[in-house]
Amino acid sequence: MDIKLRPATTDDLEKILEIVNHSILHTTANYNYDIQTLEVQTKWFEDKKAKNLPIVVADLDGEVIGFGSYGQFREKIGYQYTVEHSVYVVESAIGKGVGGKLLTELIRLAKQQGIHVMIGAIDADNAGSIAFHERYGFVVTGTLREVGYKFDHWLDLVFMQLVL
Repeated sequence: MDIKLRPATTDDLEKILEIVNHSILHTTANYNYDIQTLEVQTKWFEDKKAKNLPIVVADLDGEVIGFGSYGQFREKIGYQYTVEHSVYVVESAIGKGVGGKLLTELIRLAKQQGIHVMIGAIDADNAGSIAFHERYGFVVTGTLREVGYKFDHWLDLVFMQLVL
C-alpha cells in the first residue's frame, strides 16, 4: 500500500465523518451514541485549525482511509503541554500499518510543537488498541472502571501515556 500522509482539508471532512460515524455506530472506540453531522465535523475541523492542532489523513490513491488528531487534554493552563490523541482507520485497513503511520506522525508533530505528554483514552476491551499503543511506547497509567455506558453495558476506560 502506497499510503501518503498529509494535512486534512475541508474536502476530506465527508470521509472523516464517515469514519467517525462508523466508529460511533459499531464500536466502543467512540463513546458517542448519535452520529455526527457534517456541520459538527466542520466546526471540529475549524476549531483544530484555529488552535494550530493537527489533523492528519492517510490517503491511499486519493481516498482517505484513516485520520489522526490531538487536542488539549484538559483546558486548565497547567495541562498546556499534554494532549489527548485519536487515531481512526477504516475497517478494511486495520492491521495494515495505517494507524502506525498516523500515530508516528502525531508523535513527531507533538514533539515539534513542544508537547511533553500524549494521552490515549482507550476502551478497556479494545486489546488491539492497547497493544498497538504499547508498540509505540505508551504505557498504561490507570483504568477508570465503568465510566462509560454503551451497547447496554458499562465500559472501563484505560489511560495510556507517552512522555515525549
